Amino acid sequence: MGIRRIGMDESLRELGVEDAQLDQARTVAARKDLSFQKAAMEVKGLDSLAMARAYSRLSGLPVLESIHTESIEPETIRALPHHLARQHNVLPLHLNTDGELFIGMAHLGAMSILDDLRVLYNHPIRPVLVPADVLAHATQEAYDRAAQSAEAIIDQADDEIEGDGDLDLEDAELLDDPNQAPIIRFVNAVLSQAIKERASDIHIEPYEKDLVVRYRVDGVLKESLRPPSKFKSTIVARIKIMAGLNIAEKRLPQDGRIRRKLGGREIDLRVSTVPVRHGERVVMRILEKGKVFSLDKIGMVGHTLGRFRELIRRPHGILLVTGPTGSGKSTTLYSAITEINSPDKNILTIEDPVEYEAPGIGQVQVNHKIQLTFASALRAFLRQDPDVILVGEIRDSETANNAVQASLTGHLVFSTLHTNDSATAFARLCDMEVEPFLVADTLLGVVAQRLVRTVCPDCREQYVPDELELREVGCTQEQIRQVTNATIYRARGCEECNGVGYSGRTGIYEFLENNDEIQRLVIANATSSEITKVARESGMFTLF
Repeated sequence: MGIRRIGMDESLRELGVEDAQLDQARTVAARKDLSFQKAAMEVKGLDSLAMARAYSRLSGLPVLESIHTESIEPETIRALPHHLARQHNVLPLHLNTDGELFIGMAHLGAMSILDDLRVLYNHPIRPVLVPADVLAHATQEAYDRAAQSAEAIIDQADDEIEGDGDLDLEDAELLDDPNQAPIIRFVNAVLSQAIKERASDIHIEPYEKDLVVRYRVDGVLKESLRPPSKFKSTIVARIKIMAGLNIAEKRLPQDGRIRRKLGGREIDLRVSTVPVRHGERVVMRILEKGKVFSLDKIGMVGHTLGRFRELIRRPHGILLVTGPTGSGKSTTLYSAITEINSPDKNILTIEDPVEYEAPGIGQVQVNHKIQLTFASALRAFLRQDPDVILVGEIRDSETANNAVQASLTGHLVFSTLHTNDSATAFARLCDMEVEPFLVADTLLGVVAQRLVRTVCPDCREQYVPDELELREVGCTQEQIRQVTNATIYRARGCEECNGVGYSGRTGIYEFLENNDEIQRLVIANATSSEITKVARESGMFTLF
């Protein structure tokens, strides 16, 4: 079938879009970071079905108004990487009896990739036009279905991995052969899906009758897969092989690490296994190499950001970041040291594990097997002529006292503590046998933080909260009057956020800057609540 190749402007003019509207669409596309097609539809008020029918009139291609993803073979989907399908707005659909592969596409610009798809699938290609919103929804659903077709992948393992799922040492070699182990493809699919969904952790949990795979996305755990329980040992064994763990040891907890390149991104996975009643439970923390945020992008704003920026440029002292596990403490610290990193500074870190790659910074990994600890590394760092030292966590008295001594000898020290608020950090250091007068003298400030989910920018809706709702979150009458004049959004749910209404997380911060009054309180062994009271009077905004 001959296809008339046309430009976007010409096709839109045939839909009745005027030149002035085309110029307006370009402006909208640049301002809102939209594709030109979406911007033009917004300006003219066209829906995606009208656009597809117009393209059909211009090209002679048929229009497919709906897609049933259940009929699309998972293997057909897996052959085309998800990011390419989204980038080119195409979706492989099905083979007809003549061996032609139907490809759905949202616009005629996708014609340029059809030859590549013919080579990829080794089949003649039959393009069809699909409304853009229908195609986007079907693409997401089809790739989710393909990634989650655990049953199909593991059913293939029945013929290739014998037994009840228990893995002997000899079977390890079998697992490392891609041609013999569909389990490998299943584990890869689990990792790939986790990255696609922006998960921070992967949980693999064995129970008596099934195996549950869950992802933690934006701080919330959600179930993803339930492969048959009889394969729990082989799946866990594959992960242990990838992490360099002892697959024969099933009685003790083990820790390891996996390094993989997924979707062009270097990913580290910190692996922890723990024996439970029905097998071994695995949790993998996903660490993306090279992903370091700017202080401007982590949610810190206004006076807090300004004062924090000033303190990280001090020549000596201690700056602490506190909060529970997974609250973004490492990201805040790395954002800080990245900002002050320069050729005239020597920055050293000791971490467990090293979470981010940072060019120009000396990074050391804790290794308890050879007694390389936070405390011992700190002592060694002082002989390395450092300007700035980052200690992953202050866990004990020795590390705490070494950090204080480092700051007293002219070094700037960054570290973390597990406390719920900033004021408690002073008492925690004193509990670690650091003299109160030294804590008062060396601690520049403490940041307490949490991560909160952010409303999806694609579907958020503006609203005015009622007075009852504002009182429930602790607003005073004066604050209620202020809020009624503010712009507030709430979650709704769309395809972009998988119907959740939230996409991504940002930090909220409580910054306590040390001053003369707080120093006097610390030396006098004042309580955390007394320190908090004085800090609030000095202008500190608290988390709670």
